[in-house]
Amino acid sequence: MAARAFITGLAGATLARDERAFLREARPWGLILFKRNISDPAQVNDLVASFREAVGRTAPVLIDQEGGRVQRLGPPHWPVYPPGSAYGRIYDRDAEAGLAAARLGARLIAADLFALGIDVDCLPLADVPVAGGDAVIGDRAYGTAPAKVAALAGAVAQGLLAGGVLPVVKHLPGHGRASVDSHAKLPVVDTDKATLEATDFEAFRLLANLPMGMTAHVVFSAIDPVAPATTSVTMVSEVIRGFIGFRGLLMSDDVSMGALSGSLGERSRACLSAGCDVVLHCNGKLNEMQEVAAQSPVLAEEAARRADAALAMRGKPADFDASAGRAKFEAMLAGAGALAS
Repeated sequence: MAARAFITGLAGATLARDERAFLREARPWGLILFKRNISDPAQVNDLVASFREAVGRTAPVLIDQEGGRVQRLGPPHWPVYPPGSAYGRIYDRDAEAGLAAARLGARLIAADLFALGIDVDCLPLADVPVAGGDAVIGDRAYGTAPAKVAALAGAVAQGLLAGGVLPVVKHLPGHGRASVDSHAKLPVVDTDKATLEATDFEAFRLLANLPMGMTAHVVFSAIDPVAPATTSVTMVSEVIRGFIGFRGLLMSDDVSMGALSGSLGERSRACLSAGCDVVLHCNGKLNEMQEVAAQSPVLAEEAARRADAALAMRGKPADFDASAGRAKFEAMLAGAGALAS
């Protein structure tokens, strides 16, 4: 049976009976994992397999594995990776070396994920931070120049794809100017349209060919003074699909975040009505999952086509010596003084 237009979380490290029943009936397009869902490699493999058995297909499994502050897999079973700014520092000294480090770091992340059955990483960021912006982006960003950000983000996407993992570019059309964290409050950016197009939006425009993207819960008052990009028809049609030219599968950021208002059902409808293909719900609360599912239609027409096109890019990785790659990666970071603290 066809999947429905939402991605769900789960409560814990194993699939509960009521969650299994929900998955079989609701048929989410995908699953996203968080630290609460992870203990060791065997457990993650079992959870991923249980999810796919419940939905009856090799559905995508997502995670936020950036490095730095945003890393769901970590010691003792998985290595620590640097934040995006580390690649930016290498790039400033030697652009080719920065791109190589970003590509290799992402290839190593992909190797970690692929071994667990995880085939989508919510990475790279193309957000362009500015002075005075909230620290929620901060050192996660590759830099402050759109061309540099796009180049490094593109290298990260290449590394993930080479390892059989789909990249998700975020947060369309830009979270770098937000003065508050959208996890808690709704950011409003008052910058003029021309400046946005030359900076924030430009970084994403250079990455418009990536297979998946995630929206920003940010109001851009010069274009739509009321609705954040996630729920704005104008922002999705004129900016994300229009100026930026993004043609991949568009997923919302987490609809349970504090930036959005209304019930979970109302938020879900607003995302889909604005032009998002898929709604993301992360917290694993079953009553909320049911509310999102009830408002999520079966993927059809252009949304289904974009979903199929994205999944078609999942592939078996070429041979890769992860041990040698990791040693080279650590040497690249150490040589540039870019190791994560």
